Amino acid sequence: MCRVLQVSRASFYRWRQPKQPSGRQVRHQQLVAAVKAEYEDAEGMAGRRQLTRLLNTKGIEVSESTVGAIMRAHDLRAIRTMAWKQTTVQDPQARTEHIDNHMIDDHGDRDFSSETPGTRLVGDITYLKTGQGWLYLATVIDLCTGMVIGWHTANHMRTDLCIGALAMARDQGYLHPDQAIYHTDRGVQFTSAKFQAWCAANGVTQSMGRTGVCWDNSVAENWFSHFKTEFYYHHRFATHREAEAAIMGYIESWYNRRRPNERTGGHPPMHAWINYQSCDQELLAA
Repeated sequence: MCRVLQVSRASFYRWRQPKQPSGRQVRHQQLVAAVKAEYEDAEGMAGRRQLTRLLNTKGIEVSESTVGAIMRAHDLRAIRTMAWKQTTVQDPQARTEHIDNHMIDDHGDRDFSSETPGTRLVGDITYLKTGQGWLYLATVIDLCTGMVIGWHTANHMRTDLCIGALAMARDQGYLHPDQAIYHTDRGVQFTSAKFQAWCAANGVTQSMGRTGVCWDNSVAENWFSHFKTEFYYHHRFATHREAEAAIMGYIESWYNRRRPNERTGGHPPMHAWINYQSCDQELLAA
C-alpha cells in the first residue's frame, strides 16, 4: 500500500499512532479547567479581571485577555444586573454646620484615598427586600484596604442601624484610635443628634458631602452597586435571618477575604490589612 500510495513506512506508522496534543494544547486545556474551577468557586461573581488575579495569586500565570477568551468560548459570564438606586432622605432641621467634607483635597477635588487603615472611612445604607419585608444594611468601608470593617442589619432605618455598623468596626479593632474620619451623605440617620453624639464619644470625626451631590459619597454607593449586582439580585430570601446569613457570607467570606480589590493592587482587602499590620509591627520592633 505504501508503494502504491508512494508514502514512506515511517509516515504510515506515524499516521496509525494516536495524535498526542502539543504542549500548547495541554497548557490551554489546563487553563480552561483552572478558569472553570475558579469561576465556579466564586459562584459566578468574578469577572475576567478578578479571575485573572485569583489565578495569578495561586501561581497560575495567565493574561486577562486569555481568561476573557476562555470565558467567551465556554459561555462563562460574571453575574451582573442593573443596580437600583434609592434617594437619601434628609432632615432640614439637622444641625450640621460644623461638619466639613474631609474627602476634598487642597485643590478642591474629591480624594477618597488613604495610606493608613482605619483612618478614612465611608458608609451608607441600602434597602433589601425579603419575604418578611424590608431589611436594611449599613456599612463602614475602609478607604485604605477597601475592606468592609463594619456592617449591621435591622428591620428599621433608625440611627441605631448606623451606630451598629460603626460599633462593630470599633469592637473589632478596625477604627484608628486617634484619627478616624467617617464620611457619609446627609441622610437623617447620620445628621441626627444621637449619631453625632456617638461619634464624638468614640473619637470619630464626621465628614459629609454636599446636598444633592451623589458623587461626594460615590465609594460607598459603588460598593452597594457591586453588592447588589454580584450577589443580592440573584437570590430570593424568605426571612430576615436567611438574608443576614447570606450577607455575612458575601462580605466576610467573599468580599473581604477573596475578592481582588483595586485599592490593594489586586489583593483581597483582608490580605492588605494583615500585611499593613505586619509591617507596622516590624517598624515598631525596629
